[in-house]
Amino acid sequence: MVIARTWRKNSRPAARGFTLVELLLVIAILAILAGIGMPYLGNFIANHSVKSASFDIYSTLVYARSEAITRNGSVTVTPVGGNWASGWTVTENATGTTLRTQSANNGITMTGPGSVIYLGMGRLSAAVTSFSLTAPGVNNANSRCVSIDLSGRPVTQQGVCP
Repeated sequence: MVIARTWRKNSRPAARGFTLVELLLVIAILAILAGIGMPYLGNFIANHSVKSASFDIYSTLVYARSEAITRNGSVTVTPVGGNWASGWTVTENATGTTLRTQSANNGITMTGPGSVIYLGMGRLSAAVTSFSLTAPGVNNANSRCVSIDLSGRPVTQQGVCP
């Protein structure tokens, strides 16, 4: 009795997955792309930090004005330690109650008036200078300016303060 043997051309099952060379090639391409993108990521983060800080001061000014109108009394926004980048507080003048505090904005350069005082009608007690916000690596086109118009309403704009 003769047993016929049949040979298959491919006796092994088809290989699945990636080879080591393919894996190393993909890792190398990702490393190159990450290296190219890192400087732009740092710039993006700095620009976003300035934008976020400008929104923080803008929303605080809107809040302080609203509280002054609601309480029909003056409300003051003052920087912590005389530096706006270190944070600020919103205080009701009649009772000395702190209504809101803002923590420091690290890496941001922020200049502004000594304080902002809203009267009970929502207007400023005196004219104030604008808030100028920037950070290292942020160009003038991406810096921010928050000014307060004559009615006491804050206005934010992109770019340096006029």
